[in-house]
Amino acid sequence: MADPSSYRPGPGEIPDSPGVYRFRDEHRRVIYVGKANSLRQRLSSYFQDVSGLHPRTATMVTTATSLEWTVVSTEVEALQLEYSWIKEFAPRFNVKYRDDKSYPSLAVTMNEEFPRVQVMRGPRRKGVRYFGPYAHAWAIRETVDLLLRVFPVRTCSAGVFKRAEAVGRPCLLGYIDKCSAPCVGRVTPEQHRALAEEFCDFMAGRTGTHLRRVEQRMHEAAEAMEYERAGRLRDDLATLRRAMEKNAVVFDDGTDADVIAVAEDELEAAVQIFHVRGGRVRGQRGWITDKVEDVGIPELAEHALQQLYGEERGDAGGPGGSGGVPKEVLVPALPEPAEPLARWLAGRRGSRVDLRVPQRGDKKDLLATVQRNAQNALALHKTKRASDLTTRSRALEEITEALGLESAPLRIECYDISHLQGEDVVASMVVFEDGLARKSEYRRFQIRGFAGQDDVRAMHEVVSRRFRRYLREQEKHGEWDGAAAAGESGAEEGGPSEASALTEDGRPRRFAYPPQLLVVDGGQPQVAAARRAMDELGIDDVAVCGLAKRLEEVWLPGEDDPVILPRSSEGLYLLQRVRDEAHRFAIRYQRGKRSRSLRRSPLDDVPGLGQTRRTALLKHFGSVKRLRAATVEEICEVPGIGRRTAETVAAALAGAAPAAPAVNTATGEIMEEHQETGSRSGG
Repeated sequence: MADPSSYRPGPGEIPDSPGVYRFRDEHRRVIYVGKANSLRQRLSSYFQDVSGLHPRTATMVTTATSLEWTVVSTEVEALQLEYSWIKEFAPRFNVKYRDDKSYPSLAVTMNEEFPRVQVMRGPRRKGVRYFGPYAHAWAIRETVDLLLRVFPVRTCSAGVFKRAEAVGRPCLLGYIDKCSAPCVGRVTPEQHRALAEEFCDFMAGRTGTHLRRVEQRMHEAAEAMEYERAGRLRDDLATLRRAMEKNAVVFDDGTDADVIAVAEDELEAAVQIFHVRGGRVRGQRGWITDKVEDVGIPELAEHALQQLYGEERGDAGGPGGSGGVPKEVLVPALPEPAEPLARWLAGRRGSRVDLRVPQRGDKKDLLATVQRNAQNALALHKTKRASDLTTRSRALEEITEALGLESAPLRIECYDISHLQGEDVVASMVVFEDGLARKSEYRRFQIRGFAGQDDVRAMHEVVSRRFRRYLREQEKHGEWDGAAAAGESGAEEGGPSEASALTEDGRPRRFAYPPQLLVVDGGQPQVAAARRAMDELGIDDVAVCGLAKRLEEVWLPGEDDPVILPRSSEGLYLLQRVRDEAHRFAIRYQRGKRSRSLRRSPLDDVPGLGQTRRTALLKHFGSVKRLRAATVEEICEVPGIGRRTAETVAAALAGAAPAAPAVNTATGEIMEEHQETGSRSGG
């Protein structure tokens, strides 16, 4: 009997999205298949105290030894994929259909005078339109109940229909307008059949025509001032859109295809393949691969096809199979040129293979679903790799050896510069401790006093400011006795509570804790600037290196040649994660700063005028233009605005020079530092 905690996914590994999951036993046999609107919530429920679970569920989770999941777009996709896997694996803990018939389908009996919409099981009959199958009959009934408002087709049995016809009164659905009541002659057989055909068209995915038709009727009713009818049509339009969960997992045309998607970063790539046979997903496979060379999505897709079909021969059109080469192969991007690969696939199959990138419709939607699975697989792999203690220890050991450090760099700080064509220059500082990101100690810098694309000068300034703060903290409080201003709110330097804020574990906030390794995003020039800044301050116990993006080279101060770490090195992987996180944080700050500058108001530069009083002024006058035309006396009428403030506002809007930015009196710097709070998500 297995302990569920031995295979329980770690925090943050399970995506909060719809999907299908599989429990496997020690022999890798699938013992249970389920679906969920939120994989995170559903799977977490299995790992509570076993004694509190249903006895069958408790037996299942203690029999299982591993757990897998697949992300999909909608619940309809989850229903279809759950059905496919239950039929394929016949899991022992899933509900068995004792009659051994197919799962329920939505059927429209077009072979009758008055077609009926109903749930059907068993063999398919001639003259009946089928949609599905579905894993649960309630899912069909919910969809039908939603659509009957727009397509009031008959759903009653033959007995109920004949009884209503005999007494001349419709059933309840006829009274609440969810049936057109052909039993009492409200519509003709032709009109009712037209309704049934529209219902079938909508269920088959041809939804655009109906949406446009209802929308046009709504506008016509509104123009004719028939507002009650327009309101009903508006509600019908909303109903249709709610019911438009397009089924990207199951096609109604018997498609045979393999759908391949790739997710990548600089060092690794995740490949996911969905095998579609007879219109349904019959299988899924995927793998993670190291990128030993600089290749893009087309090349990765080509390598995946070679690995997938290298040993396959013949077509994959047989029932239930997912092996062989199918008629269609859908990829995210085509290699250049694509013709040799297409011919190679045709040779493996023995007939023509359509190799293409889907541009529209259900196949494009399915490719997007496979792409999400590839991204999730790569993220899960990276999370497991980063959280593994042995892997992190090996990464730190490799960095220590490669850089010639005396001890492992338990605290690593990385700096990056970001700007837009030389304007709005900012910098970021991210911190990794024991190989994991410590977001509560992230910092961001606003660099003023010069503009231009001089990353070297900017790097020198940022490193100088960071270590000047470190030296001041040591002088004032000692290395572990205090901290500078500002806690989680990201206040600027010189704010309140100058030496009051310690972290919960007793560490000082801000810059009082130095790193063992300082990493810069860049090559030789940036590394030299950072080293020079620390030498000027007498800091000689912090190692410096740079990671250049182009070839992932590690540069050391004063060295003419870079250090080349193997592509599979855990040390390189950690340095890359640190560098990428610094780049992300800098870009995020720079973009936010730029967007705020685009929304700036002249009132933002008025000294002493906070957000509350700015809002009060704009609310009172309606616009900056009217405020600029107002007199001091009129401005004083605004609640909370005294005469002195009113004079300042009037002078500022009349063209007086804005107040100068605050200057650090201790150093003469124009400086702004903020922190990223620990509640931020990874991004």
